Amino acid sequence: MKVVILAGGLGTRISEESHLKPKPMITIGEQPILWHIMKYYSAFGFDDFIICCGYKGHVIKEYFADYYLYRSDVTFDFSAENRMTIHQNIAEPWRVTLVDTGLNTQTGGRIKRVQKYIGDEPFMLTYGDGVGNVDLKALLEQHRSSGKTVTLTGIQPGGRFGVLDLEDQTVIGFREKAKEDGGWINGGFMAAEPELFGRLSAEEDCVLEREPLETLAKEGKLGIYKHGGFWQCMDTQRDKAWLEDRWKKGNAPWRVW
Repeated sequence: MKVVILAGGLGTRISEESHLKPKPMITIGEQPILWHIMKYYSAFGFDDFIICCGYKGHVIKEYFADYYLYRSDVTFDFSAENRMTIHQNIAEPWRVTLVDTGLNTQTGGRIKRVQKYIGDEPFMLTYGDGVGNVDLKALLEQHRSSGKTVTLTGIQPGGRFGVLDLEDQTVIGFREKAKEDGGWINGGFMAAEPELFGRLSAEEDCVLEREPLETLAKEGKLGIYKHGGFWQCMDTQRDKAWLEDRWKKGNAPWRVW
């Protein structure tokens, strides 16, 4: 099953670093948060990734173009044959497709623009700036048994995000950002059926979290997998510093590999 990662946004709330690189390439423990997300999915057996690039997407492409070389022992012999020898490597068993989905394209438009790389099959979907210890196998099992078009992972981080209205394991609506009230919010880590593509447009202004998901919610086709464990997005420099501290102290709950 393919994993689609949204990695094209501007990251304006962490502009201290995002003016040089896209937010998913901001590092935690010397590796981009995008790498951490991919390592997490890979630990559950998901190794086929489609990265939706946009702002400074060339930085992501250059990272993966050199990934094998940077993580290998190598000898450069300039004396005669001008030869490079790879002695060993610890690269990942990943297949990574990098797609330029536009500079200003919103989330729904980005997903629609990678449809041809996914085909007519279910897929996993998440954001390129959040980590957690979500049980991906349990998420997928619930999704498959529910018959929903999309199942998102619901988390309870506080009151600065839009809140979901629920009936059991079904999302029936959305509320605007509210004070902390124990409400569930969309934490990414989604499972989706190919039917979702019919709800999306390749236009720049198509926002997944608005009409497409709101309509699915009204139709009873949007599910939620409730996650009570660790989850953290990297919206600000403070978030990055906190995640970096967890990593350095060996207390990173998303490190399951």
